[in-house]
Amino acid sequence: MAAKNQVYHSIALLLFSLGLLAIQVTSRTLGDKSIYERHQQWMSHYGKVYKDPQEMEKRLKIFTENVNYIEASNNAENKKSYKLGINQFADLTNEEFTTSRNKFKGHMCSSITRTTTFKYENISVISSSVDWRKKGAVTPVKNQGQCEGIHQLSTGKLISLSEQELVDCDTKGVDQGCEGGLMDDAFKFIIQNHGLSTEAQYPYQGVDGTCSANQASTQAATITGYEDVPANNEQALQKAVANQPISVAIDASGSDFQFYKSGVFTGSCGTELDHGVTAVGFGIDSDGSKYWLVKNSWGADWGEEGYIRMQRGVDAAEGLCGIAMQASYPTA
Repeated sequence: MAAKNQVYHSIALLLFSLGLLAIQVTSRTLGDKSIYERHQQWMSHYGKVYKDPQEMEKRLKIFTENVNYIEASNNAENKKSYKLGINQFADLTNEEFTTSRNKFKGHMCSSITRTTTFKYENISVISSSVDWRKKGAVTPVKNQGQCEGIHQLSTGKLISLSEQELVDCDTKGVDQGCEGGLMDDAFKFIIQNHGLSTEAQYPYQGVDGTCSANQASTQAATITGYEDVPANNEQALQKAVANQPISVAIDASGSDFQFYKSGVFTGSCGTELDHGVTAVGFGIDSDGSKYWLVKNSWGADWGEEGYIRMQRGVDAAEGLCGIAMQASYPTA
């Protein structure tokens, strides 16, 4: 009888073990199915199509790794001041993301002659917050140049200008269309070109094209010059932003920047300037955190409807992600 009981016991243990194994396999299968379904929904939302099953498998793996990273970062225990989100870059590695999106040629800046005048130097009274969107000086989020704000401030009319004209026609110096360039060189081109066409007249294509003399024949807005904000000086940058939107260069290469969704960004980043954006304001969050309001050009699905609030007043002179290193602005 004892031997029979021992056999029953062994069988029961075996069945229990098999049951646990089945539960684990089922859970893993459900988990895989869940991430697969999420990837399918993401593909549908962003219109993603892969060339073959192998590419699909590769992108699903990257998507899964990125989702895990995002969810781990958003864990309540981390207590970060910002959240990450699954956006249009969720099937890209960070290396692929930075290679395809960040084209600012910051490594060439040392060879560029910087201007020395700064017309906002003697401004002493600055409000605690500024948002140029509320003053009608900022166009909707898109890939755009930085002269629209000063044109609105000068004329009272906000016009969406053609970044494609810059891509196609501003190619003789450092600027090389979709391969990237420098904001100051773009300002020089607009001055020499006696202005820039409208977005409607010279629509954005997102690829390098041949400069169209016909489309570029009528300039909707022009500038007379540009100035640089004193480098590595957030106070000087605040004086400038208090008076108009300002072109700034940042290091946007980090994974947290890639997947930024909301909040005041305090993430880890360097000072290898690789992306041009626009500082359109500043303020103080409800918890007392000071921030820069920055307009990006990656569409409204990224960040806070295309914007990011970046920590302001950090210990480093160059500012978070190098935001105070190379700022400039057009003059009317």
